Amino acid sequence: MKKPGIALFSLLLGGTSAVQAASIVDLAVTGLITPTACTPQLSDGAVIDYGKISQQDLKVDRSTRLPVKPLHVNIACNAPNRFALRMHDNRDGSAMVNSEIYYGLGLDHSGNRIGLYSMTFDPLQTVVDSTAQAYGTESTTGGLAWRTANLNPISIGANSYLGFTDTAGSTAGPSAIQTLSSTVKVETLINATQNLDLSRETALDGLATLEVVYL
Repeated sequence: MKKPGIALFSLLLGGTSAVQAASIVDLAVTGLITPTACTPQLSDGAVIDYGKISQQDLKVDRSTRLPVKPLHVNIACNAPNRFALRMHDNRDGSAMVNSEIYYGLGLDHSGNRIGLYSMTFDPLQTVVDSTAQAYGTESTTGGLAWRTANLNPISIGANSYLGFTDTAGSTAGPSAIQTLSSTVKVETLINATQNLDLSRETALDGLATLEVVYL
């Protein structure tokens, strides 16, 4: 989708006098409405549940890595469409590491950051339509330029676009896709207990929104 454009005006200087600028300026609002729609779905009710975790099973002086959890992601479109994925952290600012690929687990009763989690897509675990092999690509420029498509796993980010193509080595971005199915890896870390207030039960409170971005 094209971003709205804004027409700018400038003041022209010449010699010792300035040409008087107009007192008005035009604003153009542009975009494109598409009939294509894609619906994302996550397995297990879109919940990763670690159950009850005993404090004594957590490390005192360093982070504790919880078991990796698989999550099935399905994207179904009503027609082939070029799209990318990104995630918004609804607990923004609570991840113990500041990075767009890490999402927060909320705060404890004293306002300490509980931990973080990430979600990684693996092209080898991803099926795109009837394509024999999908290749992952990503853009850090809002879709203006794309990384060379390959088989390396990609952790979904809050700002970067993540997409898939059927062409290895392509820099053209995602292919037009109607159905995508992927088993992703969710990795979770809990902060060192010396940094937390665990005097009472503390809930892991991660919440993020998976967005389909139409290109």
